[in-house]
Amino acid sequence: MKITDVKAVYPKYRHLAPSWRTHFWQIVVRIDTDTGVTGYGYGGGGVAGVTVVNGHLRDHLIGREIESVSDIQATYDMLYMESLPYGRKGLGVMALSGIDLALYDLLGKARDLPVCALLSDTPKQGIRAYATGEDAQHYRDLGYTANKFGHRWTGSDADYDTAVRSAEHVREVFGEDALVMVDVYMSWDAEVTLEMSSRLADHNLYWFEDILTPDDLYGQAALIDEVKPTLIAGGEHEFTRHGFDAIARAGAMDLWQPDITWCGGITEGVRIVEIAEKYGIPVAPHRGGEVWGLHLIAGSACADLAEYHSDHIRDERDILWLDEPAPIDGYISPSDRPGFGVTLNEALL
Repeated sequence: MKITDVKAVYPKYRHLAPSWRTHFWQIVVRIDTDTGVTGYGYGGGGVAGVTVVNGHLRDHLIGREIESVSDIQATYDMLYMESLPYGRKGLGVMALSGIDLALYDLLGKARDLPVCALLSDTPKQGIRAYATGEDAQHYRDLGYTANKFGHRWTGSDADYDTAVRSAEHVREVFGEDALVMVDVYMSWDAEVTLEMSSRLADHNLYWFEDILTPDDLYGQAALIDEVKPTLIAGGEHEFTRHGFDAIARAGAMDLWQPDITWCGGITEGVRIVEIAEKYGIPVAPHRGGEVWGLHLIAGSACADLAEYHSDHIRDERDILWLDEPAPIDGYISPSDRPGFGVTLNEALL
């Protein structure tokens, strides 16, 4: 297959909370070929990501042949090198992720195989899902056996009580056998983390997520043994295998959470998992219940744990991808349709 056109679009989202996402949320990448097969990918970077794809990377893709996974990997490596002056991390790699995913979708469709079957001869089914959000009872009623709640440190000692109450509530709703986690979105520091670890010890939290900024790897490494048995998790704000290799060498995290639509797509996702295997570190992708991460989980040595965010559970939401699988009784499986198995809702374009 020869690539004949590449186009990125920033959808017309209607339900984005005011934040950086307003301008830099997910982009759609479409890649057409001379065989009539079209691949779709989901990247990051918003309006800037669209410019990166349409204004630079597209020129390096037109006319390129894609016949195998190794062709996709070689294409990713070429685009990574071409974008080095402004890429390596952040918006540049987020945009490149959308291209990589579109190429996997393309190859899967051409071979009449789901993406996970391009990665493994025996893809996993029935992957345990965890709900991210604050409506614990609703998630329990839907059949989930794992819940991640959010907490933000605002500088008040009352924030300790808020965290304890949230953990108590989730544990009460889900019971002692459930997985309970907390995402603090880089709002704690070392002192707060140690105090939280002490106050939350009775509630048996599986992990603390994103406690410090992604630049403070050695600060996180110093806390790992202090908060056990709770794990320190993170990685959604890290990019490529190079970033995760640095995490591994620093010993900064017990569990990695790359976002496959940001960190370099499936190509870098596979490489990140390979590094994690060498260090004995579990990988549970950020937003892994969405098809992009779900196919990596199913087709690799990732942990059998897929995040399903409340954005996909609540009634008012932007449904950009039609036919996405959803958890049933707390477990989710990729479909057996070719590629990523989803259809773009062009009404949002």
